[in-house]
Amino acid sequence: MASRALAMTLVASAALATHLDAALTVETLRSTGGLPPHIVGVFEEPIGFQQSGDGSYVVFDRRGHTVYRVDAARTSTSKIVEIGQEVGRIIQPRGFDVSATGSFVVADAPKGVQRVQVFEPPGNRVAGFLVPAARGTGPVTFGEFVMSGISSIQFAGSNLLISHPENGALFTEYAMSGAGLRNIGRLRDTGHEHDRDLHIALNAGLPLADPTGGYFYIFVAGVPMFRKYDARGTLLYERHIEGAELDAYLASLPTHWPTRRVQDREMPLVVPAIRAATVDTRGRLWISLNQPFTYVYDRQGDKIRTVQFRAAGLLSPTSLSFTSNGRLLVTPGCYEFNPGLG
Repeated sequence: MASRALAMTLVASAALATHLDAALTVETLRSTGGLPPHIVGVFEEPIGFQQSGDGSYVVFDRRGHTVYRVDAARTSTSKIVEIGQEVGRIIQPRGFDVSATGSFVVADAPKGVQRVQVFEPPGNRVAGFLVPAARGTGPVTFGEFVMSGISSIQFAGSNLLISHPENGALFTEYAMSGAGLRNIGRLRDTGHEHDRDLHIALNAGLPLADPTGGYFYIFVAGVPMFRKYDARGTLLYERHIEGAELDAYLASLPTHWPTRRVQDREMPLVVPAIRAATVDTRGRLWISLNQPFTYVYDRQGDKIRTVQFRAAGLLSPTSLSFTSNGRLLVTPGCYEFNPGLG
């Protein structure tokens, strides 16, 4: 019995060592394709690249204030939503996502008013609503790229998820009509509860529906971490996002945060650590840092891989999206990768 117990201990230790080695080793994933250069050259700043159910692709061009459709053969592209403040057009777009049915949502801000619009695959608007902006909640940005508020919008089946920590919960689930269905997630402790603006900014994040059930919430600024919730909104676990690639960021976190002027107020200047995230069909969470590294976590919340994406050069992803056959689509550049792991 003792020898059997010893053998089992050795097997468990070996498995743990293998797991740790996998998490510490940096893999390089090389592009296996993507959209051809003559099509990518049409876009000004593609920060959303996803595949529809019919095999065609939808590209969100933030700087061009446009949504494009690319045919499944990747030979032609057309504008399906164009720039404009009117209903059915977009201006100052911030968030984008494509549903399993091929419908897509764009969150924009005409004249500073937060707006959500849902479109059918051809580009005709089928739903929309305005999101009241809470006073005193400045955006979390990376350069000109806004990471908080309506920028976090994601499909969850036939509903939508938006990060709203200023409302007292991490994110809200909305019906297509704009009705708030429920709030999910208690705000985390930040040590800056006395400074509401900073406390809210450090709770900003990306809500993601897990195809295998439940939700992830990734805190994009401050101490990097994520939480997993079940379908009822009950917290299952919380994990810190750690790795040598984050050491410099953590070392530079201020104790007194600088400010900047937003409209008529001084707001804390909060720079995110996380740039993009997605969940694959097996419930594994992919989190891309501001540095050109992406961490992969299994369904139990353990880190199993650290990867880098290389195409024409090393990529720092601004968006990640899985196709129905398990390929990984990445911007900038609109590249495709074989993610491995089945």
